[in-house]
Amino acid sequence: MRTEIRFAGFGGQGIIRSGLILSMAACIYSDKNAVQTQSYGPESRGGSCKSEVVIADEEIDFPKIDDPDIVVIMSQEAYHKYVNTVKKDAIILVDPDKVTHRDDPSDTKIYDIPATKIAEEMGKTIIANVVMIGAVTVITNIVTPEAMKKAVLRNVPKGTEKLNMAAFEKGYNYGEQLLKNQSKSQ
Repeated sequence: MRTEIRFAGFGGQGIIRSGLILSMAACIYSDKNAVQTQSYGPESRGGSCKSEVVIADEEIDFPKIDDPDIVVIMSQEAYHKYVNTVKKDAIILVDPDKVTHRDDPSDTKIYDIPATKIAEEMGKTIIANVVMIGAVTVITNIVTPEAMKKAVLRNVPKGTEKLNMAAFEKGYNYGEQLLKNQSKSQ
């Protein structure tokens, strides 16, 4: 099993941190192999960035991603750049408040996760990435919720653990509700 995941957005959204959290959840807390790579523009905030994670049961001999299985998109620019670079039946999670102009591919599973809006309602937009990580956890089952929570706690600033765990739970619950509604409509 090899699963390729791409987080994409702009600097300041926690995109790189999201990839680090997922890779830690996989390799330290889930007994899987994982590798994380990242790239970003010259701007410290506001420029485009991406974080890519490969998770596998066996050794990972090539760390680059060609056609990801899962893509998390948190900006309009990232949507235009990456929405059509996925495998057939890929899972795409989109923040609809940050991505307003869309032409979703028909052969993928798209989930709208209003991570920024949820984070704003919690009083801190900076935790939108952790809201999204919660949704990624329940929708993809790539790692257990326990593994992801441990990785989140290891990667957030001291004093923000309670807020970040609440953000994770909000995202997880939102994703869980989406899946329930989806199964009811089928």
